[in-house]
Amino acid sequence: MFLCVLCGVDSECRVPAGQTSGLPLFQNMKLQVECYSGYKAQERPVIFRIDGHEYRVEEVLDQWYGPADAYFKVRAHDGNLYILRRRTCVPHSDWDLVSFRKAAG
Repeated sequence: MFLCVLCGVDSECRVPAGQTSGLPLFQNMKLQVECYSGYKAQERPVIFRIDGHEYRVEEVLDQWYGPADAYFKVRAHDGNLYILRRRTCVPHSDWDLVSFRKAAG
């Protein structure tokens, strides 16, 4: 089960797509992502930083696309799972942390 970083709720997020204003949870976190660029630019994340803390992507577990976004479910070197989102309709767009799950144990 994942915790939505927008509304703070387990499982199903109750925040309408695209709405982030007025949501206090993780609102001021700064996310930076470095990507592998092979066949295409920003093909997959390899390192991301949250408020200055660096996380190496150990494995991309899943990847999917929305109408205007690309999503990556990744396991970082700390063992935790993260879902990262990049807007694909805007060149050089910012990344968002959509969800986080702490490693069991």
